[in-house]
Amino acid sequence: MRIAVVGGTGVAGRHTVAALTRAGQDTVVISRSHGVDVAIGKGLDQALDGVDAVIDVSAVQAADAEATRQLFGTTTRNLLAAAQRAKVQHHVLLSIVGVDRIAGNPHYAGKRLQEDLVKAGSIPFTIQRATQFYEFAGTVVGWMRQGDVAAIPPLLLQPIAASDVGEVLAEIVLGSPQGRARDLAGPEPQDFVDMARRTMAARGESIRLIPTWHSGLFGIEAAGEIMLPDPDSRLAPTTFDTWLTTQRAENKR
Repeated sequence: MRIAVVGGTGVAGRHTVAALTRAGQDTVVISRSHGVDVAIGKGLDQALDGVDAVIDVSAVQAADAEATRQLFGTTTRNLLAAAQRAKVQHHVLLSIVGVDRIAGNPHYAGKRLQEDLVKAGSIPFTIQRATQFYEFAGTVVGWMRQGDVAAIPPLLLQPIAASDVGEVLAEIVLGSPQGRARDLAGPEPQDFVDMARRTMAARGESIRLIPTWHSGLFGIEAAGEIMLPDPDSRLAPTTFDTWLTTQRAENKR
């Protein structure tokens, strides 16, 4: 089976490509670094030639919700049109658990539009919503860091290893389209501030974290259990402690 992974060089994409390779699948990586720009359609038809299925794990960054919606809308429409021309039989989209519960986050606004476009398209699809990756804590600290201080939101999450997400996406794409799949989460809830502190410690860094809803990333609407998965969600096996152990080992190399 020939499978294209859009955003195949990113955090989720690398793990998805690795899982597909282990499964013996013929995998095409779609990214700017591989000569394909989905935002303008450059190289897309050539990259999808002979492809049976697509996994979209791409992400975009923009200044506000409207710009994010426009970017997600353009890239998704380009991808769906090219996939239809290539007669792709299964479109798998990675989305976010709770994407329809958080109104104020620009990225979530873009993902909601992306889901709507995939559902309205003619290609059989599976939308897999997953919780935040374990890497998310370190990424947010990097975004918000000012010297040795970072202001981050005091979220309650049930994060997941990106490697587990890659395995599930590889499993899904080899099966029949499901429409909306059961949500995917890590094995246990985590305090986001504690996650960030432990992540930075595993990297050998000391930083003062300020929990606040005024960081500009998530507002008070994300408080409480709103970002946790539903009770019937599929739970992946890798714990945050196990992931941290790997991070410490990599930091020592």
